[in-house]
Amino acid sequence: MDAAEVTRVDVLVIGGGLAGLTAAVGLRGHGLRTLVLEADEVLGGRAMSYVDERTGDPVHIGPHILLSEYPNMLALLEQCGTREKVVWQTGRFIRMVDGQRETDMTMADLPPPLHYAPSVLADPALGHADRLSNLRVSLLAARLSPEDVLRLDNVNAAAFLRSMGVTEWFIDRFWRFSAMSIMNVPLELCSAGALLRFYQGLIGHRHYQVGFPDGGLGELFAPSARRLIEAEGGEVWLGARAEQLCLDGQRVTGALLADGRKVEAGTVIAALPPHALRRLVPRPWLRRPPFRELVHFQPCPYVSTYLWFDEQLTREQFWARAFDPNDLNCDFYDFSNIYRERSLSGSLIGTNCIYSYRADGLSDEELVTETRRELAEYLPRAAKARLLHSVVHRIPMAIHCPFPGTEQRRAAMRSPIEGLWLAGDWVDTGLPSSMESACFSGWRVAEQLLAARGVHRALAHTQKDVEGLVRATHEASSWLRLPALPRWVKGTRQRRPPKGFAPGGER
Repeated sequence: MDAAEVTRVDVLVIGGGLAGLTAAVGLRGHGLRTLVLEADEVLGGRAMSYVDERTGDPVHIGPHILLSEYPNMLALLEQCGTREKVVWQTGRFIRMVDGQRETDMTMADLPPPLHYAPSVLADPALGHADRLSNLRVSLLAARLSPEDVLRLDNVNAAAFLRSMGVTEWFIDRFWRFSAMSIMNVPLELCSAGALLRFYQGLIGHRHYQVGFPDGGLGELFAPSARRLIEAEGGEVWLGARAEQLCLDGQRVTGALLADGRKVEAGTVIAALPPHALRRLVPRPWLRRPPFRELVHFQPCPYVSTYLWFDEQLTREQFWARAFDPNDLNCDFYDFSNIYRERSLSGSLIGTNCIYSYRADGLSDEELVTETRRELAEYLPRAAKARLLHSVVHRIPMAIHCPFPGTEQRRAAMRSPIEGLWLAGDWVDTGLPSSMESACFSGWRVAEQLLAARGVHRALAHTQKDVEGLVRATHEASSWLRLPALPRWVKGTRQRRPPKGFAPGGER
């Protein structure tokens, strides 16, 4: 290979999504030459967006929401100068609809978890026995530790909730919706540990707000992050697919690109989803942890449908359908009430069909028809309004499916291979797989790489502690008699990668 075909950098970041760009932004300003490789022609990864050629409206690859409890994602937007481009919903956390009946979940001015009590008590679909049946789970979630999450990881969430005495109606009304809309899988396929960790955060924080991008999600961070990286002498290559990692003995020294170019680097950050990382690493590594675990991380597919109508259908920004296993879509957005500037009038509705195997075999036309039918159940005018335009996205991966056993398989950010770090929403961040998890991993990897060079800079934000009675319960769990894990899950053993991993050799 000619010397001209070799590029030498200090840090090579493979992947131009949230995790990779966050890491590269965190490394800037310290004299390191950083190169970001993105296989696509557009930055953003699974959070990318584009402008619809026909209407000029921004379109997300799947509607995404932000939360006010996303300190690491918001820190990236702060660096990018775009935090003010988040439109925050006010007055409620979420509106659930069942036909035309609406139930709002709001947060009262009470200590957590009592701040949700008025909404739960006001839900006409729940009886007192249903509400009380979830109390034991709530007390257990309040005292949940990271070790408990791992002990519950091998247990499917539906079986766990039944073992805790939760009624089938409360499971259907609350837990099935939460598993599908938040965890992105059916309840029977969800890790109980992963679900309970999310629930602890939900009931333990006083002021959750839902936010939406004012425009394309990718535009919130990708162009600005690129400018920040390049302003400090870094580079971003688009359409640059890494084909394999380069090795010098037991150390990663760079990557070979699909077009024959080679990049040599002192450090490589692989900011890729598990299936893409599995393709990149040498085959002998797949017999050793953590790489042998990558096969267990299955992508969650989803379908996102966008509908443009000639008239305004609602003033709502966001709502979700009460769970029904036969429904196609879970959540709905009217971006005409979110985007501050649009060239067209009328509603722009976006929807998510999560874990979308039920949409297999349906044509785009059939998906549009069924989406419009479900929309009209809540907004009858949608049946008569003129549909101007529609777009259907079939997206192979939202996040990895949090199946039982996946929490204990999430890899450490510092890989056992010298010179290789891992970043992404799926690595061991202690957070649900999400945009926040991706950004946290990016900041933390950058933080540790700088620390190794003698630069101690706090970049990653730890999650805010639980509050109110949830915090008091958690602190008292060592001496107060609280619900414990069911005896039948106490023997669940966590699996951790052994130390001293030598690729292709013995430990």
